[in-house]
Amino acid sequence: MITRGIYSATCSILNDDYSLNVDATIAHASSTINNGLHGAIFFGSTGQSQLISISEKKDLIAKIANHKLKKQFFLGTGCNSLKETIDLIKYGFEYGFTDFLIMQPAYYKKNTDVGVFNFYSAIISKVPKIKIILYNFEQLSGYKFSVEAVTKLVKAFPNNIVGCKDSTSNLFENLKLPNFLMFPGTETKLLKGLELGNSGIISAICNVTAPLARKVFDDFEKKNEQTQNEKLIAVRKVFDGYNLISALHSYMSVKDDNFKNLLPPLVLLSSEEKEELINKLNNLKFEIKNNLAA
Repeated sequence: MITRGIYSATCSILNDDYSLNVDATIAHASSTINNGLHGAIFFGSTGQSQLISISEKKDLIAKIANHKLKKQFFLGTGCNSLKETIDLIKYGFEYGFTDFLIMQPAYYKKNTDVGVFNFYSAIISKVPKIKIILYNFEQLSGYKFSVEAVTKLVKAFPNNIVGCKDSTSNLFENLKLPNFLMFPGTETKLLKGLELGNSGIISAICNVTAPLARKVFDDFEKKNEQTQNEKLIAVRKVFDGYNLISALHSYMSVKDDNFKNLLPPLVLLSSEEKEELINKLNNLKFEIKNNLAA
């Protein structure tokens, strides 16, 4: 079960024919855990989840079921279809995965609190033992969870709605629920969130900042002086100047060609943007250390 800590929205690695490279995707997630993460979440938005087929997602689930790091692997769904979401969850349950990061359907941009409540209610009615991390990301889904909406869901399903990834950053300061996991979606909110009682972060950029983010988390837990938080925030702000998926894959492809493929309409950064990104990170004396898909 997911607990306090530092988690990546891990990358999906593709073959030249745009199929999912299951082994490389798992190897990359494993490397980030070995670099300090408490866990990795497959098929979030960073993992191109809306663009990857159900069958490929199932192939990865079956493969990680016997992995030595299984307890540190978690799943998103990334489906607009309610039936496909439930089908994928049930498949995950067959392999022992019970915790899921789930965003409400992102295609229609005027989702209501009632409609979103009904979406999660329908999932829980079909998979009553599921543990759900709500995914609050207005920029992608067009819907922003309010404190009231989350509170209503938790009150109705206290054993199922266990946490939230707050990429919109409107909840991590204001939502106060007992035994509820709150994860801001950016390194810039990590320390502030911890000081407010949050649980850690779930972040795209943890694919490359794992050691830094873990250091900030551990120093907070041990009440040590913070020595890396400013650098961690600076690195995140560099990536925030670009599309995160494009920037991550462009940066990591410098050392590993596996990251050069993205599913259309996603694209890598232009050569000029890539050079600019690398120069900015070099100026911060930041580099990936052994964080490769191997």
